[in-house]
Amino acid sequence: MVLAQMVVDSVVLEGRSIRATALRYGVSKSWVYELVRRYRVGGSEALVPRSKAPTTNKRSISLELEDLIVATRKELVDLNTDAGASTIHWHLRQRGVELPSVSTVYRVLKRRGFVTPEPRKRPRASFIRFEASLPNECWQSDMTHWQLSDGTGVEILTFIDDYSRFVLACDVFRTVKVPDVRRVFARGCHDFGTPASVLTDNGAIFNARSRLGRTGFESDLDALGVLYKHSTPYHPQTCGKVERWHKTLKKFLEKRPANSIEELQAVLDDVIAYYNDVRPHQSRGRMTPQAAYDERAKMPANTLVHQVHHRIRKDTVDNRGHVTLRYLGKLRHLNVGWKYMGQTILLYIVDDQVDVVTTDGELVGVITLNPDKNYQPIVRSRPL
Repeated sequence: MVLAQMVVDSVVLEGRSIRATALRYGVSKSWVYELVRRYRVGGSEALVPRSKAPTTNKRSISLELEDLIVATRKELVDLNTDAGASTIHWHLRQRGVELPSVSTVYRVLKRRGFVTPEPRKRPRASFIRFEASLPNECWQSDMTHWQLSDGTGVEILTFIDDYSRFVLACDVFRTVKVPDVRRVFARGCHDFGTPASVLTDNGAIFNARSRLGRTGFESDLDALGVLYKHSTPYHPQTCGKVERWHKTLKKFLEKRPANSIEELQAVLDDVIAYYNDVRPHQSRGRMTPQAAYDERAKMPANTLVHQVHHRIRKDTVDNRGHVTLRYLGKLRHLNVGWKYMGQTILLYIVDDQVDVVTTDGELVGVITLNPDKNYQPIVRSRPL
């Protein structure tokens, strides 16, 4: 949806040609023509991807047959006899009514509100358990909260190998920030090699999906060709191995209170050494995580193709002629110009390239984001 809007705005607002727009965004000219046509007919709503699901189902039964199933159900209930799907199916077949299956009758009764499914506990044998097949195939990461002896809250960041449960890094911070995640991950790659993939939850220190942006950590993974995987929201079982490590860690920490961050980090280092090298892990056949990590060759890092990041942002130019944009986890100040003070402008972002456009379609200029600077200059240019 975002890419489609950027393509349409490039043609309709900015006045670029179909060919120039297709080249800029790496799409076909026919798709650009189609998007512009949809926009001119139905506006922005027409750019929403359309469902390819069929609008009809040839195997569905008629409304009259559904009503007959319901009527038979009521008749049987009035007789105080069994009124289940199998019984209804049998009675209707006795009357010469052709029905696809008993399950069809059950679905009709369920859809009409005559059946309330009762929840049943799944047997453990039915659980689908994921585990990486090699060390460094997947790293899991998460942050958990803890307290010092005086009640001061701190946060502990962990990276753990999915295959072996080997704790690669475990650092304590007053508050974990994106630069901390980047630094700890870089140290882990230096010490143990680059993983093929990383799995985290949707916390703001890891990704900016909810803000339609990209954190510095995500950019690091993209630059290294590491596949980034997100857990299902409100489903901590997806990152179950690092979650289980934190539960184990806290049992250790309860016996060894610390008075400062430095003291707590020393305790963490001792716990990690014991956990990795001494304590046998039940899920690894009573091997220590260190032994499990060392027993097999490491999964080589991925060579994923760079994923282009597209984003549209609307902002109002402040009294200094600036707008702000978060890039690589830091807030950057983009110089638009005093002339546009108080005006609403659009930022069309493709990786580190930002087109600054007014709502009237005037291309103010182009900004190439510099990760080493907070204030970003603009290069004035004319529309293509």
